[in-house]
Parts: sequence; C-alpha cells; structure tokens
Amino acid sequence: MAGQQFQYDDSGNTFFYFLTSFVGLIVIPATYYLWPRDQNAEQIRLKNIRKVYGRCMWYRLRLLKPQPNIIPTVKKIVLLAGWALFLFLAYKVSKTDREYQEYNPYEVLNLDPGATVAEIKKQYRLLSLKYHPDKGGDEVMFMRIAKAYAALTDEESRKNWEEFGNPDGPQATSFGIALPAWIVDQKNSILVLLVYGLAFMVILPVVVGSWWYRSIRYSGDQILIRTTQIYTYFVYKTRNMDMKRLIMVLAGASEFDPQYNKDATSRPTDNILIPQLIREIGSINLKKNEPPLTCPYSLKARVLLLSHLARMKIPETLEEDQQFMLKKCPALLQEMVNVICQLIIMARSREEREFRAPTLASLENCMKLSQMAVQGLQQFKSPLLQLPHIEEDNLRRVSNHKKYKIKTIQDLVSLKESDRHNLLHFLEDEKYEEVMAVLGSFPYVTMDIKSQVLDDEDSNNITVGSLVTVLVKLTRQTMAEVFEKEQSICAAEEQPAEDGQGDTNKNRTKGGWQQKSKGPKKTAKSKKKKPLKKKPTPVPLPQSKQQKQKQANGIVGSEAAVKEDEEEVSDKGSDSEEEETNRESQSEKDDGSDRDSDREQDEKQSKDDEAEWQELQQSIQRKERALLETKSKITHPVYSLYFPEEKQEWWWLYIADRKEQTLISMPYHVCTLKDTEEVIIQQYYF
Repeated sequence: MAGQQFQYDDSGNTFFYFLTSFVGLIVIPATYYLWPRDQNAEQIRLKNIRKVYGRCMWYRLRLLKPQPNIIPTVKKIVLLAGWALFLFLAYKVSKTDREYQEYNPYEVLNLDPGATVAEIKKQYRLLSLKYHPDKGGDEVMFMRIAKAYAALTDEESRKNWEEFGNPDGPQATSFGIALPAWIVDQKNSILVLLVYGLAFMVILPVVVGSWWYRSIRYSGDQILIRTTQIYTYFVYKTRNMDMKRLIMVLAGASEFDPQYNKDATSRPTDNILIPQLIREIGSINLKKNEPPLTCPYSLKARVLLLSHLARMKIPETLEEDQQFMLKKCPALLQEMVNVICQLIIMARSREEREFRAPTLASLENCMKLSQMAVQGLQQFKSPLLQLPHIEEDNLRRVSNHKKYKIKTIQDLVSLKESDRHNLLHFLEDEKYEEVMAVLGSFPYVTMDIKSQVLDDEDSNNITVGSLVTVLVKLTRQTMAEVFEKEQSICAAEEQPAEDGQGDTNKNRTKGGWQQKSKGPKKTAKSKKKKPLKKKPTPVPLPQSKQQKQKQANGIVGSEAAVKEDEEEVSDKGSDSEEEETNRESQSEKDDGSDRDSDREQDEKQSKDDEAEWQELQQSIQRKERALLETKSKITHPVYSLYFPEEKQEWWWLYIADRKEQTLISMPYHVCTLKDTEEVIIQQYYF
C-alpha cells in the first residue's frame, strides 16, 4: 500500500507561489483603502459650492494652505514597493519550470508513440552505448533509459505504467510544503526559533493587547464607555432636563478630559482666560459640587460651548480647543439620545414605580441642542440669524416689519421676489444674491406616511396588541425648487382669472350655468336616499282582446256601451296580470343585482388580498436590501457659519404623543437622505 511523504521545497519553486499569493492578498486591498485620494477632485467640489458655503467657517478652514504632510507620501512609497515586490514574484513564478511531469517512456527513449519492439530495442542499444556508466556516461540518465525500456518491453512494467503512471507500480503520495528547506535545517534552528518567538510571543501579544485595551474603552460609536456611564447617571438623576442642565451634562464627557483623551489639552493660561469668559457670560452656576460636571475640564468645555452659542469673540489660544469641543458635540448628543431611549425602554419593561423614564422634553432638547451647536445660536434666537449678513442689528428690520411678519426661513422664502427685495433693501446687490443662494439651498423635507398591520386579514384595522408597521417615505427638495413650482402654479391659476374678468358675458353665463347645475346635483343626492319606483313595462294584449277593441270602435249605441263595460273588465284583468309579471321581473332583477354585488365584492376582496400580498413582499424586499446594501452617509453639507467641520444633513424620525408627552417609537437616525428615503418603523399598539 502506498504511503505518504512530506517534503520541503528544496528548489524554492513552490515557495514563490505561496509568497506571491500572500503579498497579493495584502497589497490589493491595502491599495484600495490606503491610497491617498486625489486632492484635485476635492478642490473642484469646493470651488463649485463656493457661492453658497463661502462664508462658512469649515469652508474657510478647508481652503487654508495645509501644512506639508509626509504621511501620504510614505503611504505611496510603501504601496508602490509592495506592488514592485508582487510583480517581481509574479514574474519569477511565470518563469519557474514545473517539476512534476507525466512519465512517458517514449519521450525518454526519443521515440514516437506506437514504435515497434524492434525500433525500441535498437534505440535502447544506441542510448546504452552513449550513457552507460562503464563508458563514461551519465548513470542517472542510464537508469531512466533502462526503466523506460522495461516499461515498453516487460509486460508487468508496462501494466504498472498504464495503471499507475510508473513502471515500478504505485508510489508514495508526496505532499510539498511551500517553505524552503533551510527553515528546518539544523544549522538555522536557533535563528528560526528566535524569529518565531519574537513574532508570536512578543509582537503579536503587544499588538493584540494594545488594540483590546483601546477597544474596551470605547463603544461601537467610538464614544468612551465612561462618558456613556456619566450620561446614564445624570439623565436618570434628572428626569426632565432643561437646556442649561443639558449643556452642563454634555460638557462632563470624558472626551474633554486630558486624562482619558490625549487630544484634549489643558493649558496654564486657562486659569486666567476661562474666569474672564465666565464673567462675560454671567449665567453659570458654580456653587454646585457635582463631579465630574464641576471639574476644570468640564467647566472649560461648558464655557466654550456657551460662548459659541452666544457668538462671542474668544482669545486665539482657546479657538483650537473650542473647535475640538464642537466637533465632538454631534456624536456626544447622539449618544445622549441613545441613553435616553434605553432608559425609556427599561422603564416600560419594569413595573416598578420608582424607576421613572426621562421625559419627551429631555429627548427633544438633545436634538435642539445639536442644531444649536451646529448653527451657533441660543435657544430662543431667531432662525433668520443662520443666514449671512443678517445680524442682530438689522434683524429687527426683517422680523418686526409692519407689512410682512417674518418669523421663519420658510416665511422669507415664500415671499414674492419684489416683496423680498423690498424687505432686504438694506443689503447690497451682491449680498442679496448670496442670501438668495443660501435660502435656495436650504432643505425642504416632506413625508408620506402609511400605516398598516401586516400578516392580518384587515391590514387597515389596528387593534390592541397588533404590530403596526409605519412606512415613511421622505422626500428632500431645496427651498428654491419647491417655491419655484408653487409660484409657477399660482401664476398659471391667476392668468385665466384675469382673462375671465375682461369678458363679463361669459362669466355671467358661466355663473348661471353653475347655479342651474346645483339643483340637479341636490336632487340626484336625494334620489339616492329614496329609490324611485320603476314604471311597469307594457305587456302586449292577447289576440282576442285586440280584435274586441277593433270591433268596439265600429259599433254605436247600447252595443258600444256593453262592449265598453266588457273592455273595462278585460282591462282590469290585464292590469292585475301586468302587476304580477312586474313583481316577478322586479324580484328577478333584485336577485341579479345581489349576485352582481356579491361578485363585485369577491373581486374587490381578491384585489385587496393581492395588493396586501404585494405590499408584504415589497416590505420584505426592502428589509433585505437595507440589510445588504450600505449607503454613504455623505448627503448634503449643512450651511453653518460658525461650525468648524463640514456637517452632513442628518435627521431624527420618531413618533410621539404630544398630548400625553410620551414617546411611542424610538428615534430613527436618518443619515442617508439625499433625494428620497424609505424608513420602516414597527411598534406594538397598546
């Protein structure tokens, strides 16, 4: 029975195959993810949006000439070196000869397949004289020639060659290890063991340990676990948080503590500058002792956030710290929203009265604070201050105008062009055009909501305990697109009205026609309430009666009178017969109408079932697509004058009961709304 053999690669050919595959598996994905992106495309994008976002802080910071960074150059050099090594190994493999070849005795003897025995013997003699060891020939070649001759002349050897591919019979199965033989050479054993020990006992544990130590400190959203614990404690402690308390809790995040975050800085000058800002703000309570909310790092973050909301000018040494703090705010507020939702779920699952859930106002204050931090506005400031060139000085001219009551951005956009220009007459033409460009870029989101109960006979009937599926279709447009359409529709409606005023006769006839048409509509409605009695259909008289009527027309005197009496009797009999026949026809028609109505109801029910089934299949397909496809979170940049980083448009979608001030469904964070987006919310109805 054939055995097994394991052997290392003495020639090094198979090792090149292994090395080429290994280098390719590293170089190809590394190039895709680590190759520096083209900076020209980013510069072109910034140039295209300059008209709208040119005054934003993040735009101006992006345009600043960056300091020379050597990291992209190092990445390119390393990746190019990896590709050079990969191409060299691939070339080496392509030039490597295959060691394994199928054994063919005819090739060894330099004969054509199908040669006769005489030709084989003749060729064997010639090659034996040439390669015989006694005559100075090659011994290995002579053994191959003898083996080939035996395979073609000896019956047993020929049988082994045909069955097993070798004249000697079945051979041991050989497994090659794609590592060079010098690795297991006794001379190199100490060096190999040293390399193995250094790689697997020092480097690998250090890398894995450092990664693990860092990962356990952060959540899935890259927020410190300690920050989540702080938020959970203070949200549970303060069930209803107003905006001041919320800012205080937000500033207590460990991301601002230099002890837990190396990017956070603490300077000696903070002891002088921060108290000055506190006196200027004047609404910070320093008496409470609630660590870590009263720690120096938390107090600094709170002061910097309040100064940003008030749009105060701060010293240059604190501007970098303020920008660092503002960049962290959206993610921290999203984490606080998650904490509030988790506490609400816990309060619903527990029956203890002591565990009180946070209020809906606390949740919505978190969302408002995120908007305030991005726009740099205080809570009760006018939203018109988001626009360029609209400051506190000229805001009164817009919001307190006698003719136009402008309170929101939408009110300003909905004005006519002439009225808007008169309202903003204090702006120069260039500034006015810039304000119009910014206004036109603002989002206008509409919702199409459809609620149903899937897997139920009546999907529109919502009962207690049923799982309600709410399908929300969000459509995002710009203010310019929406109000251009509305103005065009209004202009189209006004134009025929103006044409109609010139022709009074047409209006009068149209008005009289409309007044006349109102009467029949009302009678038609009343007829539907009281069904009319159908007139009986005339039934033809028998032939004898018709003859009697003809005869009665030609007779005079008493005979005519007698005939008339007979005709009256016959007419009465015919009337009774007609009534019976009418009743029968009426009942038949009623039965037919009932059958038609039943048939229509069955068809309608089948159509409803098919539509419900299609909706169920579409919802399943939507869920599968949502699980498989990953959408980009780059949607549309937010216009923010004082935010240091480009912020994308993200939205919260949730269902709440305003009367009871309760949250019905958990907020869904919509981060991929470019044009349209479908969101499925499922909630049990109680």
